[in-house]
Amino acid sequence: MYDFKADIAVIMNITPDHLDRYEYKMENYVSSKFRILQNMTSVDSFIYWNDDPVVTGRLASVDTPVLRLPFAEHPEAGVAAYLEGDELVVNTPATSFRMPRVELSLPGLHNLYNSMAAALSASLLGVEAASIRKSLGDFPGVEHRLEFAGNVDGVRYINDSKATNVNSCWYALESMPANTVLILGGKDKGNDYSEIEQLVKEKVKAIVCMGKDNTKLEQFFTGKVPQLVSVHSLEDAVTACVEIAQSGDTVLLSPCCASFDLFTSYEDRGKRFKDAVNNL
Repeated sequence: MYDFKADIAVIMNITPDHLDRYEYKMENYVSSKFRILQNMTSVDSFIYWNDDPVVTGRLASVDTPVLRLPFAEHPEAGVAAYLEGDELVVNTPATSFRMPRVELSLPGLHNLYNSMAAALSASLLGVEAASIRKSLGDFPGVEHRLEFAGNVDGVRYINDSKATNVNSCWYALESMPANTVLILGGKDKGNDYSEIEQLVKEKVKAIVCMGKDNTKLEQFFTGKVPQLVSVHSLEDAVTACVEIAQSGDTVLLSPCCASFDLFTSYEDRGKRFKDAVNNL
């Protein structure tokens, strides 16, 4: 980020990721994210999650002339998008509108935040409120992010291969029911699994570790779930899930890790998972 200037910048949150590229120092990673603001002016806008302590903490020490448009789950002083009861409220200098949360096409708290950021951005760009509401109501989602991969013998399979860090997995688990079989593993990037520990205890009946080296996962989660299985291929992971899951359960591939130990990309990992489910 040297000469590029954003008209509208968005930071959803900042959690530890790619620390192997930043000397394993979180402050270096945060600094790299905030470079997005460095060339912005008073006619530009910055959209961010108001309840992220890392973002708001750094923003308190940043001298920037941009218009700040934070969003939050609940009404807070100065926020531009929030939930009021069961309605999504969006307010910008360009437009204001409301819509029932139940009409949002994508479930989960993280998708509520995504919808808020998208709605604020579109409003600033002059998109009409009716068009924004329609888009938020029929957007189909993206491949490999909480993507329904099939139902086999009453078991739902969810492809969340795009969850290459712990925070992404947290939001996936937050939207899952109890009795979830969770597939974790891959190339660790300095992960701290304590972030998902409580949700794992609440919702996960078994963890299937899938990677070339599962030692860190095994050491952290042993004793914290009723069952833990360690495998070294996707095919063996799906086979293990079939043996564990019962009708009514959910199998969630949300690995927390990069894919490069066994796959060429998270897309490759997700596609092979869907192929394996289709072949059951």
